[in-house]
Amino acid sequence: MSTMVAQAIGVSQSVISCIWNRFLESGSACRRPGQGRRRATTPNEDRYLVLTARRHRNMNATLLQQHLRSATGTTVSTQTVRNGLHGESLYARRPIVSVRLTSRHRRDRREWATEHVNWRRNEWSNVLFSDESRFSVHQDNRRIFIWRDRGSRNNPAFVHESVRFGGGDVLVHGDISIDGRTDLYIIRDGPLTARRYRDEILRPIVVPYATAIGDDFILMDDNCTPHRVNLVEDFLFEEGIVRMECPECSPDMNPIEHVWDALGRRVVGHQPPPQTIQELERALLEEWDRIPQLVINSLINSMPQRCSTLLAIRENHTPYCK
Repeated sequence: MSTMVAQAIGVSQSVISCIWNRFLESGSACRRPGQGRRRATTPNEDRYLVLTARRHRNMNATLLQQHLRSATGTTVSTQTVRNGLHGESLYARRPIVSVRLTSRHRRDRREWATEHVNWRRNEWSNVLFSDESRFSVHQDNRRIFIWRDRGSRNNPAFVHESVRFGGGDVLVHGDISIDGRTDLYIIRDGPLTARRYRDEILRPIVVPYATAIGDDFILMDDNCTPHRVNLVEDFLFEEGIVRMECPECSPDMNPIEHVWDALGRRVVGHQPPPQTIQELERALLEEWDRIPQLVINSLINSMPQRCSTLLAIRENHTPYCK
């Protein structure tokens, strides 16, 4: 009988025999309290592991295992350490990377947020958010995780191919505003200098856009060197273009950063995926035009909330995430 039952449910005959014998002895097929596998750690040792992990967030399971052995004399496996921490909802995850902010950076960020927290939509609609970003042909796969079975590490289905040095990249410039955007401009033939920024971006792209918006036009760019030299400052003054000063180390206050992130995800999912510089350029141009304007409007409309959030949190929690 036990053989037929085991075959029917796909388990070994010994499992069925153990369950049957347990039923004959106790009247129940379930284990009685205390009959399970003995715990490798005591509740006090579990608390010690949790407290140590919370105090030293960078410790891995091996170091926690060693600390437990030194403190209590108990030797357990690293998996037991992980299981104990999982029971307290502590899991090993990659930390969010942020930029270190000085006290001056924090002060400037708060002053900027205070100045713009009460701006309304009609005021933000005069702002052109401008920036450059770089995209690679072959994306960095080191942050990609997959679920796989043990022993299948070398299965071709679970291997992400990479190309040394990234296979080339493309530098682009873009501008967004409420209910509008400029065409994506691809910066070729070398780095972006102040002269190129003036002649290839400001004069042919930004100035006509400023004329269309009118006298209330405001340009918001970042603090990179080509944007801040005297040649550029003089040109903007001659054209009557007002620049919104952005605090240093604060690209989180420029909504175009989120547009770059969306563009990157779209290019990664582009079919077929770009394999050359030329294909990457075409994919960037196509996907830039396909980003819904409603998404861009929503990002800009969230600026007052961004300012409020920055002012509401404590200064030592203000670094932005890359």
